[in-house]
Amino acid sequence: MNLFTDAIAWLTDPAQWQGQYALPVLLGQHLLYTGISVAVAAAIALPAGWLIGHTGRGREIAVAISGAARAVPSFGLLILLVLVLGVLQTPLAAVITFVLLAIPSLLAGAYTGFEAIDRRTIDAARAVGMTEWQIFTKVELPLGMPLLVGGIRSALLQVIATVTIGAYVNLGGLGWPIIQGIPLHKFDQVLAGALLVAALALIVDLLLAGLQRAVIPAGVQPQHPASDRTSRRSANRAAVA
Repeated sequence: MNLFTDAIAWLTDPAQWQGQYALPVLLGQHLLYTGISVAVAAAIALPAGWLIGHTGRGREIAVAISGAARAVPSFGLLILLVLVLGVLQTPLAAVITFVLLAIPSLLAGAYTGFEAIDRRTIDAARAVGMTEWQIFTKVELPLGMPLLVGGIRSALLQVIATVTIGAYVNLGGLGWPIIQGIPLHKFDQVLAGALLVAALALIVDLLLAGLQRAVIPAGVQPQHPASDRTSRRSANRAAVA
């Protein structure tokens, strides 16, 4: 409990809110690397995932690539890329690492969102004369959006957690208090840094959870049980009448 109190005291110390390593600066760096990495990963993964989901081809390759990418240790990959690209290219090495981490979740969210759609819905769209582009934009994208947002949600959380190791190669971010505090045995600082990363991840998760519910098309929104009972009673009364 004393350690937790010390961590809160460290966070509220005015010294942590000014200077080169001020908490707002570290937060901005953390968000910057997260945003750039997920945006680049989305530009790569979403078109590929939509193509797989729309055509039904290449799923096995996507699963294999996703599995291989998930198996690569992020910290080891970051250090390897820094050694290969050079110290001056450390930000690029970090972004590549975070992009590779985000791709599997985005890819899975894109193609599983399309695969979850009842194929009779797609067949009906074709039967009424819709083009493939119209099917993609007016049927598959809206119906697949909840699972896609779920993939984005997962990717963001993974990248937010992993950007923490960027401080090890002097990239800043909210991992800086953790990386700096461990060798100095400043465990209040380490806990404070961990709390900041956890709080950021929790806020992002809550926001994306709300967005995931909001993008469910109105026609397939789950009804409240009370509403279902009321609808059934009304239908029964109408049938008796």
